[in-house]
Amino acid sequence: MTQDFSGKVVLVTGASRGIGAAVARAFAARGASVVINYLSRHEAAQSVVRECQQAGGDALALAADVCDPAQAQALVQQAVAEMGRLDVLVNNALAPYAFDPEQRKRFGQLAWSDYQSQWQGAVGAAFHLCSAAMPHLEARAQGAIVNIVSDLIEDPVVPYHDYATAKSALVGFSRQLAAEAGPRGVRVNCVAPGLVYPTEASAGTRAAFREQLMAATPLRRLARPEDVAGPVLFLASPMSAFVTGQVLFVDGGRVMR
Repeated sequence: MTQDFSGKVVLVTGASRGIGAAVARAFAARGASVVINYLSRHEAAQSVVRECQQAGGDALALAADVCDPAQAQALVQQAVAEMGRLDVLVNNALAPYAFDPEQRKRFGQLAWSDYQSQWQGAVGAAFHLCSAAMPHLEARAQGAIVNIVSDLIEDPVVPYHDYATAKSALVGFSRQLAAEAGPRGVRVNCVAPGLVYPTEASAGTRAAFREQLMAATPLRRLARPEDVAGPVLFLASPMSAFVTGQVLFVDGGRVMR
């Protein structure tokens, strides 16, 4: 078995930058047709389209706020109309968040609305996209969904309360869906990165903290966006055909299970 996605169509949300862009490029390099979802960064998304085409795959950029049910539905419908099918969904988009240990809100500073915002960005968006995509993924009884979570669900090295709580809920959502969708040929798994640097969200993480985190990581470095792409492709490929409902930690060994 190989990670050959020729003839497959992959939808990656939040793919105009960071992890999403790296995932899109990796799929394209293995022959996939990639739908690059973005919210507002049109030029950045078009740049990723060009990079995917240069890597050897077809690509299309579609704007949509995936937290909005109607826009999520329209995104999937347009992706299928343009590409003819849908085989893989990667839920990578997240609500805006800054990973800054010094500036984070402590529990007493948080409002319930902070949790609701992160819930909508993680679980809400995944729910809307999965609801829209499931009929297409089931059509050939071999679809795959990969949801991006965080290693903070196991080790809150920094208590990003609202963000990590929402990602924990996304794991629960993924496992419930995996149990129901499995008999219909659709697998649902999660990839849980550690701090990924550089990305826009991690830009505020100070060098001193990054160094502390690297010292506590067996592989002695932080993840790059490209480090997350490989595990996503594995969980979307026939190489993981008997894997569902799992969380794959991609953090250099900081969390071991």
